[in-house]
Amino acid sequence: MTQLFLGLILLTASLAIRADEATIAVAANFTAPMQRIASDFERASGHRLKLSFGGTGKLYAQITNGAPFDVLLSADDETPARLEKEGLGVAGSRFTYATGRLVLWSPVDGKVDAEGKVLRDKGIRHIAIANPKTAPYGQAAIETLQAMRLLGSLQGKFVQGENIAQAFQFVQTGNAELGFVALSQVWKDGRLASGSGWVIPAGQHQPIRQDAVLLSRASGNPAARALLDYLRSSAGCQTIQAYGYDLHKIDK
Repeated sequence: MTQLFLGLILLTASLAIRADEATIAVAANFTAPMQRIASDFERASGHRLKLSFGGTGKLYAQITNGAPFDVLLSADDETPARLEKEGLGVAGSRFTYATGRLVLWSPVDGKVDAEGKVLRDKGIRHIAIANPKTAPYGQAAIETLQAMRLLGSLQGKFVQGENIAQAFQFVQTGNAELGFVALSQVWKDGRLASGSGWVIPAGQHQPIRQDAVLLSRASGNPAARALLDYLRSSAGCQTIQAYGYDLHKIDK
């Protein structure tokens, strides 16, 4: 019994020594899947993660001003490339972990049709959208409306959120009848979790390629590197896909 007890103590101590911690900056659209991934990853690896969610533009500003992040999971592919070029990202660590999907969504059943014809309804007063200057999903919404030749007539109805999380909140709380949000925010088990929506065809806008990058301060952090490996594992990819993302990996 004494030997068994001693063995358990040594095993626990060994795991504690190997366990590390990483602080992860996560794009707002990836909140729900990342919370699940973090739980699964911690259980499987013994490492610990601290998550910080926000708009990609704001996270970039925080990183360039010295915020202690170890990994960035961006909502675009440009920001990680910029960090790598500026020496703030580890060269060769960047990869596309997910390709986002945009959806026109309303919490009201039957409000949004399968082709987005509701956008031509003159009775719609407010449409939520993320800031297209800083949020890739906002830019994708603009491109979609341009392709539909509706941008000019609808711009005056925009309720603009700082990021996609705020745009979603505007619709969810009724401050906008409908809005362009990330599919991951309203998708569960292969279907809309609530309300009605039109999943925007991929050809309506440029692909929303979301890249991850290991930040230079964490080049020797085992937990940070292990997380990036986990995102590319079958378990990680399965979770990402379950939240409505595509898994088209882009070689850099």
